[in-house]
Amino acid sequence: MAKREGWLGRLGNRLTEMEARLNARRAEVEAETGGELPEPARQAAAAPAAPARSDAPAQTPGAGAPAPERYHRPERPDPASVVPWGMRVAAEASWRLLLLAGMLWVLMKVISEVRLVVLAFAAAMLVTAMLQPFVVRLRRLGLPRGLATAVTAVLGFVVIGLVGWFVVWQVMENLDDLSDRVRDGINELKLWALDSPFHVTEKQINDIAKNLSETIGTNTEQITTAGLQGVTVLVEILTGMLLAMFSTLFLLYDGKRIWNWALGLVPAAARAGVAGAGPRAWRTLTAYVRGTVIVALIDAIFIGLGLYFLDVPMAVPLAVFIFLFAFIPLVGAVISGALAVVVALVTQGVFTALMTLLVVLAVQQIEGHVLQPFILGRAVRVHPLAVVLAVAAGGMIAGIGGAVVAVPLVAVTNTVVGYLKAYSREQHHLGSGMIGPAPHGSTALGVVPDDDDEGHAGP
Repeated sequence: MAKREGWLGRLGNRLTEMEARLNARRAEVEAETGGELPEPARQAAAAPAAPARSDAPAQTPGAGAPAPERYHRPERPDPASVVPWGMRVAAEASWRLLLLAGMLWVLMKVISEVRLVVLAFAAAMLVTAMLQPFVVRLRRLGLPRGLATAVTAVLGFVVIGLVGWFVVWQVMENLDDLSDRVRDGINELKLWALDSPFHVTEKQINDIAKNLSETIGTNTEQITTAGLQGVTVLVEILTGMLLAMFSTLFLLYDGKRIWNWALGLVPAAARAGVAGAGPRAWRTLTAYVRGTVIVALIDAIFIGLGLYFLDVPMAVPLAVFIFLFAFIPLVGAVISGALAVVVALVTQGVFTALMTLLVVLAVQQIEGHVLQPFILGRAVRVHPLAVVLAVAAGGMIAGIGGAVVAVPLVAVTNTVVGYLKAYSREQHHLGSGMIGPAPHGSTALGVVPDDDDEGHAGP
């Protein structure tokens, strides 16, 4: 009898231990799935199993002892909680990047359809940034806004028109002399090629000239079509110039009201940041245009003087071309310098071309290492790689106009992004929270605000 009671007591102890382990396992499952145990189960799981006394009568199931609770199969976890955190972040970043890429593609399509209007307005912005300080000075002298705007616009357009007329006049004036010098230069190059160690024969040179003439004669239709396209391009250029002139006039006269209207289109939550970024972007654009004009003027003067003392024909028109091409960073200096070297080569010979090349390289080195850092300063400093990529992308999208606009656009974007980041950090430190909605979606799982951030918007 005593052996039977001892066996039953050990059986009861084992059942009690099994129940305790089941309760502990249930608590672990509930904790993993984010659920909570009922109060009795939590107490049963937390309380250690009391060892059964050997002298206590063993209780058998069904003999007054409570039956153990049935084990419930835990629910399957949320799929988002199973996906690794890095994959969730990559997925949410991917669809946002795809959305931005689609938006940029549509924007580029729209810009390509109205490219003339966009480039005209961009040119008007650059001209306005160059002329607006003169309007401010005239206003300080007591002139009304309309009169100050009219005087500045008329003088600016007259100067630009005189520069264009001067270039055309110089080219037409020296065209006959240039053609004679080019013919003489070609003959000299021919004689040099015959006497050079490259073993070029006169028959090979004549064959090249014959092939060129046959190519021109064969492609007469294409040349005519290109001429007609040139007329169309000329009409578009004149239209763009008129649009740029009217846009410049209205931007000079009513730029502040236009900016306030555009600011009203921005959502109220982001309006304060955009309102602070706008004046800084305009100061950056003004500094870029003013600095570029000064640097281009210095390049044109010194390279033009070098061409004049080297007796290169059309030194003044070439200097004006150097001034205009300086508005295309990096690429423009190379093109204008190569043009000057080619003119010196075909008109004055190899030695003069080498001296011209030395003058161009010296001025450009002084420009890149002294003038631009000193004049432009840190406000519009852009990495050379960004400049090259911006010029290439602008040229592919919108030709020469796109290459001119690309770098100031990158400089202004850099200023705006930097200011908005600083403004966002400042608002967060002041207790206003991060700009924008709080985290949501799969990346918001498990985000618990810290004690210091309680009551703030955002994580």
